[in-house]
Amino acid sequence: MKKLWKIKQAGNINNLALSEEKLLPLADDKIRVATRAVGLNFADIFALVGLYSATPKGSFTPGLEFAGTVTQVGKNVDGYKEGDRVFGVTRFGGYSSVIDSLPQYCYALPDDWSFAEGAAYPAQTLTAWYAIKELANVKPQQNVLIQSAAGGVGYQALQICKSIHARAIGNVSTTEKKEFLAKRGFSDIFVRNPNLFTQQVRELLNGQELHVVLDAIGGKVQQQSYDLLSATGRLIIFGAAEYTPTKRRPNYIKSIWKYLSRPRYDSLQLISDNKSVMGFNLIWLWDEVEVLQPMFSEMQAHDLRPFVGKEFSFTEALNAIDWLKSGKSIGKVVLKVDENDF
Repeated sequence: MKKLWKIKQAGNINNLALSEEKLLPLADDKIRVATRAVGLNFADIFALVGLYSATPKGSFTPGLEFAGTVTQVGKNVDGYKEGDRVFGVTRFGGYSSVIDSLPQYCYALPDDWSFAEGAAYPAQTLTAWYAIKELANVKPQQNVLIQSAAGGVGYQALQICKSIHARAIGNVSTTEKKEFLAKRGFSDIFVRNPNLFTQQVRELLNGQELHVVLDAIGGKVQQQSYDLLSATGRLIIFGAAEYTPTKRRPNYIKSIWKYLSRPRYDSLQLISDNKSVMGFNLIWLWDEVEVLQPMFSEMQAHDLRPFVGKEFSFTEALNAIDWLKSGKSIGKVVLKVDENDF
């Protein structure tokens, strides 16, 4: 048997419930992983409330990443054995005590990493890496503005910029988050004030050009960031945190108003400004194994150990989701799976 969180239909997070299912025979081309940790992402929240384009129809289990121990290997699988510690990605289904995965979506967990760190690594590091290296093509000494720099993606983006010798300028929502990043060696950080945002960025740039912006906030801050970009600058959009529901179901009227008042970019103006706006949804990489695997190899050549800010018991998934969407979290939020949970 396995324990898993399921929702009958997207719309209200309160309908997410812990259930139990019988384990089916393992397919010959898969490995079975006893999950020890599950990473939470804002995509989980948007899927649960039905604001994510990739949300499955009908009943589904959220979750895009996990870490655990291999307990069974399909007869057609090479390279894995029982007892191997792995982390992996999944197209939903991560909030489960057991996951059957194709081997190409799993990777060896470093010996000195915890399961929580393994579950914190793939989705947000891939997001930051794809934005910085693949889309923005950031070069050494270029200036990169990172929104929500103390979050899971933001923190990994700071580390990537450091590893490739680019200058990261980060903004956060609280003094506590700024102090956290300062203790970890990141000094070009400011507490975001939407009314003074442009001035704050210019002060840190001190006359230098802004080459790249990584944005998952949206709204006024995104528009101001675009305006700050120099010629040939790139705005990379991979989320819209301003739409995050404060409660367990969305305020549709408020969401519609934000949608109608969102920043808009005219194609002719982009040419005149000599700037680029690029967006992506990481879920598409699920079907692009030939893109996914080389990126993992490149990422693992850099020291990009994630920071796990808070861990919840697997049975506390609803509380963990509330913490993530509260805006108070630092680093990654993770569910720990333990036999004592059941």
